[in-house]
Amino acid sequence: MHQAVLRINSNTPYERATAGSDARIELWCNNHCDLLSVDGRVGEEVFDHIEETVGVYNELRGEHGRVIVTDACLKAHSKHNIEPYLESNNCLLVPPIRYEGGAKRVRVLASRAEDLTNFYAEITETYEVHVESKREITAVFADQPVVSLQALLPTLSPRQREIFTLAHERGYYEIPRETTTTELAEEVGIQRRTLEHHLRRTEEKLADAFVELL
Repeated sequence: MHQAVLRINSNTPYERATAGSDARIELWCNNHCDLLSVDGRVGEEVFDHIEETVGVYNELRGEHGRVIVTDACLKAHSKHNIEPYLESNNCLLVPPIRYEGGAKRVRVLASRAEDLTNFYAEITETYEVHVESKREITAVFADQPVVSLQALLPTLSPRQREIFTLAHERGYYEIPRETTTTELAEEVGIQRRTLEHHLRRTEEKLADAFVELL
């Protein structure tokens, strides 16, 4: 099997809600309703859109975001679905759909490499698409149909990935440390406290993901 991770710019309310921020929205479609997980702060207009379009069946609110179960499936009310492109090219969507950094991030699976190529060629006729990664899948776990290292890792915002990667490259995690958060913040062009917040949130997500594997 072959997999590609794509970023698609289709100007949905969820993409607009995450543009210019570290917020992330994950969507699991169940045909009769949807489950949305909102991590970070987004404008109330995205929640108003959900309420007005399909209604909210249940909702949980926490310090860092919300979990929403909709009354009906949002897909029937959107003009920017990728399912027709998937179906016409024998490809599958591996949920969830992630909205972050002003774009829609999807993981697409195909039995044949040429199906994935044809899917990409067709969808780029309508949307701006960037390929984040492309690989052949050769390993599975008993409890998951498709597994890659990426599937095991937590989802980080573009800013979180940027700062964590920079910190690692500059030796922040070496013993002794080869840089400080002040120096990293100056290089990125943000305040030290903001950078430290990004690092703490990234470290928390990584710890939560890997503790179950220990």
